[in-house]
Amino acid sequence: MIKREQYLSRLRNLRDTNLIKVITGVRRAGKSTLFKQFQKELLASGVSAKQIVYLNLEEIENRSILDVHLLNDYIMKLLDKRKKNYIFLDEIQIVPDFERLVDSLFVKNYIDLYITGSNAYFLSSELATLLTGRYLDIYVSPFSFTEFLSYYKNYFSKNEVLDDYLHYGGLPEVSNLLHGGQQREVSYYLRSVFHSILEKDVMNRKKIQSKTDFENVTKFLFDSVGSIVSPNRIAGYMTSTGNKIDNETVKNYLSVLCDAFLFHKVQRYDIKGKKLLQTLNKYYATDIGFIAALLGKEAKADKGHLLENVVYLELSRRYKEVYIGKDAEMEIDFVVKDADNVVSYFQVSLTVREPNTLERELRPLLAIRDHNPKTLLTLDPDEPMHNGIRQVNVINWLLNKP
Repeated sequence: MIKREQYLSRLRNLRDTNLIKVITGVRRAGKSTLFKQFQKELLASGVSAKQIVYLNLEEIENRSILDVHLLNDYIMKLLDKRKKNYIFLDEIQIVPDFERLVDSLFVKNYIDLYITGSNAYFLSSELATLLTGRYLDIYVSPFSFTEFLSYYKNYFSKNEVLDDYLHYGGLPEVSNLLHGGQQREVSYYLRSVFHSILEKDVMNRKKIQSKTDFENVTKFLFDSVGSIVSPNRIAGYMTSTGNKIDNETVKNYLSVLCDAFLFHKVQRYDIKGKKLLQTLNKYYATDIGFIAALLGKEAKADKGHLLENVVYLELSRRYKEVYIGKDAEMEIDFVVKDADNVVSYFQVSLTVREPNTLERELRPLLAIRDHNPKTLLTLDPDEPMHNGIRQVNVINWLLNKP
């Protein structure tokens, strides 16, 4: 089992602070495992097992206490009010009126509270209003390439492992299946996860007019990672194939897909105007393994766009803000801001060995007149400088700790 050190370090720092620790992320990304890893650390630090309460509220044995009052009574009977108690509530969003329970537990000084949810709905409206300034959201993503690589004991090359990562994605159980030599089971597993997300985090929580249309929009988006898309474009395409759908419905479906953590919506940033643009966004998949699993040989997303998706996910782990960039008529793959609001620029290409390709990829970066860091990421092994622009092998970059 891989220790998710990036997230464990944050939980250590936040332990016993007067904040609710809210762990979010797509299903099967490892939120429950993170809880278990942190609980082991608590026990190792001297916390007794009686001071730790863990409930997975989706387990059938807990269905009888999903009423907010019954659940509160059940938890309170387990606590020793003379000591600090660590409460872990997994998939809290399935409890009706859970906001009231969370608020009630939080105000007790002998409770340190940790909760998880697999969709963004429970962080909106009522919970955010009730607990403003009293919770901190920790988003857990599937395995990074570094974590994925750690499962490989023997491999011909890191490029070979990257090809697997681009095909199978980074859900932890996928790595377990690959490590056990069960590659054929991966697509079945990923499809089951996807349909579980649809049933538990989409269909039961939002009014979806047509499940078929929703799945078609989802597949279109998976096949368009790295491309600029809009509700108009998707609606036009689907209508042209005989599935008439209006722009507003598509817009709603895109919002639902992001709320279920299947996709990240990335806005365009006007570099000269230093402002966000409201149109022509990109959507990147939270886990690119879904693409091959759901679309198979019909997938049109090429390796270049899949690599761009992987770079986006890594940038979102390392930087506070990530955008796609626009400078006059030119497009920059990514504009990022760190914790100090320092801006950096990234361009992604499979290879720039052809002079025309190199010139095309460098042109947008060279046109930017500021002196902020500019990086060209490729699969080429060489790492030269181009008028102040660093060319870096993308695998080296992915494995280099920020």
